[in-house]
Amino acid sequence: MSQKFQEIINSERPVLISFFATWCQPCKVQSSVLNSVKENIGETARIIKVDVDQYAAIASQYGVRSVPTLALFKNGELLWKESGVHDVNTLTQLLQQYA
Repeated sequence: MSQKFQEIINSERPVLISFFATWCQPCKVQSSVLNSVKENIGETARIIKVDVDQYAAIASQYGVRSVPTLALFKNGELLWKESGVHDVNTLTQLLQQYA
């Protein structure tokens, strides 16, 4: 997964990574928000979910200490990272800003 993850974040399109856990209730809320964001942005950006329990090394590599944590990458560069649940409009604007 680590090499595949690097390929994904090296994209010229913005990539929003959602670090989550299956047992995390706020992560479920964030997941439904991300579905709406995806409808808003279409193909201008990608949204990828990474289970921190399954891919602990990747979460650790990017300093994920709580879930949900969102991280935005473009061309392999971390542009933005924040923990907590975020709303549809904020995330849509963020992705459009970097598209």
